[in-house]
Amino acid sequence: MSPFDRTALGPLTAELESLLGDRLSANAAIRARHGQDESYHAPHPPDLVAFPESTAEVAAILRACSHRRVPVIPFGIGSSLEGHIAAVYGGVCIDTSRMDRVLEVNDADMDVRVQPGITRKDLNAHLRDSGLFFPIDPGANASIGGMASTRASGTMAVRYGTMRDNVLALEVVLPDGDIVRTGTRARKSAAGYDLTRLFVGAEGTLGVITEVTLRLYGQPEAVSAAVCPFPSMADAVASVIQTIQLGVPVARIEFLDEVMLRGVNRYSKTSYAETPTLFYEFHGSEASVAEQAERAGEVARDHGAAGFQWAARPEDRSKLWTARDNTLYGALALRPGAKAFITDVCVPISRLAECVLRAKASIDASGFTAPIVGHVGDGNFHLLILVDPGDRDELSRAAQLNDTMVRHAQALGGTCTGEHGIGSGKIEFLRAEAGAAVDLMRRIKAAVDPLGIMNPGKIFQ
Repeated sequence: MSPFDRTALGPLTAELESLLGDRLSANAAIRARHGQDESYHAPHPPDLVAFPESTAEVAAILRACSHRRVPVIPFGIGSSLEGHIAAVYGGVCIDTSRMDRVLEVNDADMDVRVQPGITRKDLNAHLRDSGLFFPIDPGANASIGGMASTRASGTMAVRYGTMRDNVLALEVVLPDGDIVRTGTRARKSAAGYDLTRLFVGAEGTLGVITEVTLRLYGQPEAVSAAVCPFPSMADAVASVIQTIQLGVPVARIEFLDEVMLRGVNRYSKTSYAETPTLFYEFHGSEASVAEQAERAGEVARDHGAAGFQWAARPEDRSKLWTARDNTLYGALALRPGAKAFITDVCVPISRLAECVLRAKASIDASGFTAPIVGHVGDGNFHLLILVDPGDRDELSRAAQLNDTMVRHAQALGGTCTGEHGIGSGKIEFLRAEAGAAVDLMRRIKAAVDPLGIMNPGKIFQ
């Protein structure tokens, strides 16, 4: 997709204003907000921001944009990390935040149908009295549509899976304005191509998600969380690997290195030991939670852990996980004025120790402050490289550090991204990882979006 014919913008604006009224904006501040995610990537504001309230309005917007070959960029709340929402060729941003309703809760079948703009925390607040919950927790209070588009996972993926595993069905508006439904509420199907999983993770390059049907889970009878410091990174990671290999069904097992703990303490006013640390959470009956904790504790002690600091009361668990969720702000507290060059990889669990320790050695050699944090129960971890965004040399060296870590993860049989997605930031790594399969992705893209208007410049050029 090359820059569009800008003479189309005037007639398009008039058409969309007649459809949306004051829910169409060309305000500079609103446009700027919709062209920048939480990453270090350069912002690219759209020309217009549309705030639809229904699937019919989304379809009308796409028909108008398709007719004039104007790019379209779907937007949830802007918490993505690889430049997903940057309007690199301008165009129209479709902000789904006003499409935030829970449409149907099926308690007996443990599923829910929602609009894409609802956030995961608002969904769980709605479900609180039903005895059900939605477990996918990427840290940020992301929108469900955005989480589906980026195939999000997060802290509880080790037990409950990712968005790929928990989206049952979708309603999607295609680039030409056609509306399709993929999947059903049935828990399995052998009917045709799995189009649901095609759109989950497509990063808005194939259409706009307007409804999502999700799998729910029963709220556990008992929940207990703990923080456990270790003498070294090698000990902490070895403990993770053994815990998973023994089949302990932990709900969460998160790793923070000593640099990240220093930032967490500074930002969240906590007093955790500033040493490599695991954050655990256990779900189940009272008896099973106690058994899980005992087994995990035995493994941790075998690897030199100092002991568990328990958080059984809801308010204590909330404080613990709020501190964990605020790791981005904790990292930024270590270098005021810096931006975080955030990246992630995922490797087979047996290669986790090698990959993390190699990344740590690369950080030390680079001279950067770069905390490590990870959903290590499934082999996924992140670097937050703190850089001066105005220093080209720093950005270049950060990119080299990222390149080193990603290439090593791929050499170990891993992937260039466990949950952030490709966006515009990891295009070159996808080609190295997927090879000729990228050409198949291009053909699928061309079949669904022959004009190339859907979120151009993402996943591949």
